[in-house]
Amino acid sequence: MASKRKVQEVNAGSMADIAFLLLIFFLVATTMNVDTGLQRVLPPIAENPDTEVDIKQRNIMLVFVNRFNQINAGGEVIDITQLKDKAKDFILNVYDDENLPEKEMQEIEGYGQYPVSQGVISLQNDRGTSYDTYIQVQNELTRAVNEIRDEVSMAKWGKKFLDLPEDQRQIITKAVPSKISEAEPRNIEGGR
Repeated sequence: MASKRKVQEVNAGSMADIAFLLLIFFLVATTMNVDTGLQRVLPPIAENPDTEVDIKQRNIMLVFVNRFNQINAGGEVIDITQLKDKAKDFILNVYDDENLPEKEMQEIEGYGQYPVSQGVISLQNDRGTSYDTYIQVQNELTRAVNEIRDEVSMAKWGKKFLDLPEDQRQIITKAVPSKISEAEPRNIEGGR
């Protein structure tokens, strides 16, 4: 005679509790990726929007990105790897070139006299520009300003811009403002 063993039943009453505890554990222990955008400080609302601001041509560097993701900066087609240095040269105008932006000596509280660039970088994209190229161009222009801020803060306080306390960062921001203007996208022909 063969003996038959009874299969014991599993008590499933606590399975729901265990599944709930595991769910809570994974919700608490898991990190979520947070989408981040470009950090930009928007200009204040214009008090009189119909008033046009007159900027000398030498104080504007035009940057165009066409639908083929070609970059034209300051009248010449360049590679993305050249954009940061071109923007830095434009903003700094080390040799006081009359074709590059003017500098205005300003008394900056906590720093002293500093030649503040009057340069504005005007960026315009084609409607067909890839988002990746758009972000790369934005990053390179921001990197140019950040490198200049690092150089100025290293010369004054021996620390990089982000390592400075907030009050000193505000001083450097007044000396090296980020003047990047972005025009509404349009259809840009060729390499412009």
